[in-house]
Amino acid sequence: MTEIDKNVEKKEQQNKSFKPFLELIQALVIALVITFVIRTFIFQPFWVPTTSMVPTLKVNDRILVNELFTRYGEVQRGDVMVFHYPLDPNDIYVKRMIALPGESLEIKEDGIYIDGEQIEEPYLVHDYKYEPMGPVLVPENSYFAMGDNRDHSADSRIWGFVPEENFIGKAFLIYWPFSEMGQIE
Repeated sequence: MTEIDKNVEKKEQQNKSFKPFLELIQALVIALVITFVIRTFIFQPFWVPTTSMVPTLKVNDRILVNELFTRYGEVQRGDVMVFHYPLDPNDIYVKRMIALPGESLEIKEDGIYIDGEQIEEPYLVHDYKYEPMGPVLVPENSYFAMGDNRDHSADSRIWGFVPEENFIGKAFLIYWPFSEMGQIE
């Protein structure tokens, strides 16, 4: 074997020893890119810091938010949405959408009325006595949001409407704790 052949064989051995390392780096880069794309454009995890959505969401629940919904879906009454707080976009809120753009909302002591009809709210665990409000017309491209724990929720009754452009996505799944895992209704 010539000296050149020995050098070629030595280089091939070095390349073989680096190959698994390079494949590992390549797999990590691909995983990071996929994670970045999913987290940025499709699903994003959030945690719930307050009791305002009890019993639907509890403090420290971890939820997944579908960000594609804000681009391709249509927000319906009762959807639980995550959004930038209208008075300080650095804060993130999660609330239920109660009134949609163009609807007339009135809160009476015994319930919430949309366009003159009382709405059903099966996600509430007891009857609330509301402070009367309205009627008010929900502006175009805006929503009236409320927490499910009405006595302990700072929501549209206090700070106004949620502009559509503030939406991050629709909360659809509790993934932590495992005992609470399930679809958000």
